[in-house]
Amino acid sequence: MRLLHTMLRVGQLQRSIDFYTQALGMTLLRTVDRPDQQYTLAYLGYGPNPEHAELEFTYNYGTEKYELGTAYGHIALGVDDINAVCEKVRGLGASLGGVVSREPGPVKGGNTVIAFVTDPDGYKVELIQHGSPI
Repeated sequence: MRLLHTMLRVGQLQRSIDFYTQALGMTLLRTVDRPDQQYTLAYLGYGPNPEHAELEFTYNYGTEKYELGTAYGHIALGVDDINAVCEKVRGLGASLGGVVSREPGPVKGGNTVIAFVTDPDGYKVELIQHGSPI
């Protein structure tokens, strides 16, 4: 078995695609539009299945906001330069809505360098510096 994808419901599909491609370096891999069922899917990632897990966005026509609930935690991404990614998010934040919600630094009680960004829909994304002990 292997992890194929994680699905997030988004309020504005293009805004989410722009944030994850421009700020976090993902690639839009494919889209599936189902007008009869009133939804569109977009798959993003750092490479296609089956070699890589993907992030699936579901846009349900006419729904612009979701309650995230208390069970959702975060998505984690390994990054080569955590400071550069945070700068990119800050630079695009005004136009795309993403923010750095925890500046880069060591995790409490450890040496792993992490940061958190919040995407335009409010989902948390943890950035983990490659080479950091986990």
